[in-house]
Amino acid sequence: MGRLDGLFETVTEHSRIVIALMLVLTVAVGAGASGIDQSSSLDQFQSESEESKKLSYIESNFSTGSDNTTSTQLIVRDDNVLDKATLVDIIELEQRLQQNDTIGTTLAENNSVVGISNIVATAAIQSEIGAELQQKATRFERLNATVVEESAALQREQAALEQRSTALNETVGLLRGALDTVRANPNADIRTQYEQVEANTTVDISDDYATFEAAAEQLRNATSRDEAEAAYRQGTQGVLAEQFATLQQRGAELEDRGEALEAKATELKELGRELAALKTELEAKSNPSLDTQLEQLRSMNQSEIDDTLSLVLGEDSDGGGAAFAFMPTSYEPGSTSANATMLIVTHASGGGAATGTAPDRLVDAQLAMQSVTNDVGDGTDVLVFGSGIISDEINRSMADSLAIVGPLALLFVVVALAIAYRDLIDILLGVFGIGAVLVWTFGFMGWADIAFNQMMIAVPVLLIGLSIDYAIHIFMRHREERNNRHTASDVRGAMRVGLVGVGVALLFVTATTVIGFLANLTSPIPPIKDFGIVSAVGISAAMLVFGGLVPALKVEIDEFLEGRFDWDRKKTAFGTGGGRFSSVLAAGSTAARKAPYAVIAVALLVSAGGAYGATQVDTSFNQEDFLAQDPPEFTKDLPEPFAPSDYTAKDNLEYVNQNFLREDSQAQLLVQGDVATPDALERLDAARDAAADKDAVQVLSNGEPNIQGPLSVMETVAAENETFNATFHAADTDGDGVPDRNVNAVYGELFAIAPDEAAGVIHQTEDGEYAAARLVISVNGGASSTAVTEQMRAVADTAGGNGLEATATGQTILFKIVQDNLLQTVIESLLITLVAVVAFLMITYRIAEGSATLGFVTILPVILSVSWILGTMFLLDIPFNILTGMITSLTVGLGVAYSIHLSERYNQELERADSMWEAMRTAVTGTGGALLGSAATTVGGFGVLAFAILPPLQQFGIITGITIIYAFLASVLVLPSLLVVWTRYVGLDEATSMEATPNAGEVPAED
Repeated sequence: MGRLDGLFETVTEHSRIVIALMLVLTVAVGAGASGIDQSSSLDQFQSESEESKKLSYIESNFSTGSDNTTSTQLIVRDDNVLDKATLVDIIELEQRLQQNDTIGTTLAENNSVVGISNIVATAAIQSEIGAELQQKATRFERLNATVVEESAALQREQAALEQRSTALNETVGLLRGALDTVRANPNADIRTQYEQVEANTTVDISDDYATFEAAAEQLRNATSRDEAEAAYRQGTQGVLAEQFATLQQRGAELEDRGEALEAKATELKELGRELAALKTELEAKSNPSLDTQLEQLRSMNQSEIDDTLSLVLGEDSDGGGAAFAFMPTSYEPGSTSANATMLIVTHASGGGAATGTAPDRLVDAQLAMQSVTNDVGDGTDVLVFGSGIISDEINRSMADSLAIVGPLALLFVVVALAIAYRDLIDILLGVFGIGAVLVWTFGFMGWADIAFNQMMIAVPVLLIGLSIDYAIHIFMRHREERNNRHTASDVRGAMRVGLVGVGVALLFVTATTVIGFLANLTSPIPPIKDFGIVSAVGISAAMLVFGGLVPALKVEIDEFLEGRFDWDRKKTAFGTGGGRFSSVLAAGSTAARKAPYAVIAVALLVSAGGAYGATQVDTSFNQEDFLAQDPPEFTKDLPEPFAPSDYTAKDNLEYVNQNFLREDSQAQLLVQGDVATPDALERLDAARDAAADKDAVQVLSNGEPNIQGPLSVMETVAAENETFNATFHAADTDGDGVPDRNVNAVYGELFAIAPDEAAGVIHQTEDGEYAAARLVISVNGGASSTAVTEQMRAVADTAGGNGLEATATGQTILFKIVQDNLLQTVIESLLITLVAVVAFLMITYRIAEGSATLGFVTILPVILSVSWILGTMFLLDIPFNILTGMITSLTVGLGVAYSIHLSERYNQELERADSMWEAMRTAVTGTGGALLGSAATTVGGFGVLAFAILPPLQQFGIITGITIIYAFLASVLVLPSLLVVWTRYVGLDEATSMEATPNAGEVPAED
């Protein structure tokens, strides 16, 4: 390792050049920090998967309207939210929401706020109009029937009258002809002529012969034209005079009836216009303004409101499903009382598609809602829940966590260094070094375009705790060498010997720690990869800063103070010089001398228990993991800017999950292929029925699941549109509610009548082909991602087949994939880290120390401590999450540092000690003191994460702190026994011979 020795010697020989170069590099690298972006989206944790591709397909090819929208849920709670006063308060609240500039500019154009108050008011308005419409429709039907009936009768009677008139006129002609015969032929018999007329007419003239006979005689005796004309009139019209009078009277009567019928027809037309106007008004009142709704509710008494509630929330209510979606799942159908209800606020172009993040305008709008809803009514409170609130709380919890744990970590390190160093200058140098490491790390993030996310909060704490270890080991070794009579005791000489002595161990530590971090590159989760890269860069920067810049600064400062002010800078290294700490630290070496195999056996036994616990540790990834609980009250008394904010999203999320349908908790079933076939619709129907039977699916209080798909849309449109209703039922020949013929035509008419609704569940290509369909299934927000995934995949199996590909997807299912990837990360990173670190140590120890087995012995306590920490996670009920999922590789990467320092020191002491036991004791008490100091600072640094606002950070801090404790204990208690066994059976011959004591059978006395 001569070249490395020369490298470390360069730091002391050319300290000013090193300082200048490192400061320039620090400024250059640190300049990148200004380019760091922040991200709190949970989507960043998702990897490429078949389910994510299908969800992207859905988002690209299906729509539920013309706008990109997102929603906010407002939960109104009161003793009875269905009484008149609260329903009115809710409408007034909706008005204030729309009038607020911050909120109003984000709202969708139509139906931006919908709740049970709107449904009740609209139903009441429509009920009143509908009653009037029904009344007039009944009247119209009756009047129309009367007009039709009377018009037909009048037409029949007019036709009969016309026939009678014709018959009379024809009879007049026959009578005139008979009279002509009588006049022309004096011998003609009058009766005979009359009887001939009577025989040829349909008119009854049997009683009028006398009048005809008298007219005939008068005609024969007529001497003038006038007398003859008078005789003709008497013989024709005179005979029929009574019947002509009857015909005229009947005609007058029919004319009067015609005028009356015309009046009724006019009335019928007017009534038709009124009906059309009422229908138009009814359509318009299907979406009445808030002012109209408010006026309607104010005009109603509680009894009328209860009657309307029975219409929309009754057990047998038509279309009640829509209203039940706004009620708690515990609501009893038909009840006029409930302690909570929900409003849905729809925001236009809301974005916020990424889980856990939202655009600023949506965040501002939802925060404004919290202010607006503060004053609703006495005894009424409103819970605001949405992606903007969640995004704001995640971002605030990140900032609050940094504001709390950063200073606390630094404060703890300063206190620990004060105890270990007992020197202000050394403390300041350590703090300066930490600052430089953080500058390098964040500068790299900016240059590499790596976003600062929830995981990255742990990075500065991690680096504060780890980088100071380098300073402790170097400073303590420097102090040892300054007090070592066998080496140079001047500042520069002692630093040179100290750096050379501890430098190789530091390089080994850096390499193994970097390996542990970079093992996360195998993870399919992008932020874990980024965390591994950034942490590896940060620990490498710590090696450069504390292996070069800080030692160079210390040499210059100490020489200046001793040379200029004659200030003795010699200090005693922590843990040396006897005393209680030395005795405690020597426990491991004492046990190794007296009972090494017993120590190893106990360690293996504990590890076996830990290994069992490791198999029981859960894996977790969900939105709740990233939501902070409201901090303890004492933290809110902290001065600004350390006092944390209030956090309600997690409690609100749990409340919504337990009591309501959650708008963003959905699974989606994508069916691709030719979906315009009867078989495809049968499979979709079967999948809908299968989903309804799954316990992870959200069931409304009316007992119905909330599942949207092609069939549900068809059913809704058919109920509202007569034309489509006829088409839909004509295509359903067996009456099972599923079209079994002409499916293409049914789809075509559905798109023509309700294009937005159809496009939400059916994908029609530019060529007019129907390439895919989907079911949107509301799932219980509290259901586990495992249950949702397994059940929805079973539903997908029902829909797939016969040329159709069915895939279950959705955010919950993608979270389950992330959860599986986390477990994969735990296993793979552990195996890779172990293999890489074992190989690295065995190779480097073979080169440096001449024994590859020493490398394996050095890593063995760390392997044991991995099982200890996993068993502890099981006992503490801490799952693998985005941060704790890296604990196995971190345990190896971080823990091996303690073993390396002790192994390296032990080998160095073997070369100059009189016995193996002396070498072991010197190594444990000398290096052990530095290990204890670094362990204390690291544990303290990570321990402050327990005060973080983000739950994963709290768990990560606790479990990492315990990891460091285990690694320290394994190095000072277990490793000495392993080194003794190695020395006896595998170690160098010279070291083995050192086990013997001057007097046989006599154990060397302790120092």
